[in-house]
Amino acid sequence: MKQILIFALIFALTILCAVNAFAQTKDKKDNKPTAKPTTAPTVTIKADATPLELAQIALQAHGGDKFKNMKTLIIRGTADVSGSPTQTIPATFIFVSSGEKYRIDIPNPFQPLKQVFDGEQTTSSINGFYFPPLNRIGLALLTKIGEKDFVVAALPDKTKTKNAFRITSPEGYYTDFYLNEKSGQIKSYKSSFDVNGRTVTTSVEIDKFRNVENVIVPEQYSQRFELTNLSIYVTFKAKEILVNSPVANDVFTMIN
Repeated sequence: MKQILIFALIFALTILCAVNAFAQTKDKKDNKPTAKPTTAPTVTIKADATPLELAQIALQAHGGDKFKNMKTLIIRGTADVSGSPTQTIPATFIFVSSGEKYRIDIPNPFQPLKQVFDGEQTTSSINGFYFPPLNRIGLALLTKIGEKDFVVAALPDKTKTKNAFRITSPEGYYTDFYLNEKSGQIKSYKSSFDVNGRTVTTSVEIDKFRNVENVIVPEQYSQRFELTNLSIYVTFKAKEILVNSPVANDVFTMIN
């Protein structure tokens, strides 16, 4: 059970925080990241807005080109993982990404984890953890709006869901997004995907965002995983978020 809970923590962190993984990058001067007030501007969403228009509103609400072209992202914080009413695992996490590279460190009393992708291969301190590509699920899909083979469409339900849309990757991974009707930001999303032959369904509720260098990143959020005969809940709180800060290449080298 403990290993499964830590798996959920790792995966939740990966798909929520890796918003810039595999995104295009541009050469520009790095500025010192500073947090700004999180009050979001009010947007107008037309009643007949198409799924693509809703997706573009969401991208702009999270920073537009600044969100899409982030060079690096660093997030440090805390998380609580629960698989039952009586068992909760407290943990801390550090996530670092730069272009295609990323690193996850999750110290905890039960199963500490370090996982690194150096741009070519993934190395983990725990065997058997494999994730869908980081740019195929969750908020990272917003960076793919308008790209070939990434399909933006309405939700496939019988009743029209207001201010919602789906993005599907070329491999068939998809995420359903739901917008805050006042800010245009993502308030929640749902995904279903296959991990090592096991179907995993997850839903995310975002409670608070932080504006860092005009990039809007989740700061507090909760996530539910539905696995076979098991529900897992994870709550996150980011303590520090840095955008476009220098990251040394040796960060993406696994050190035992």
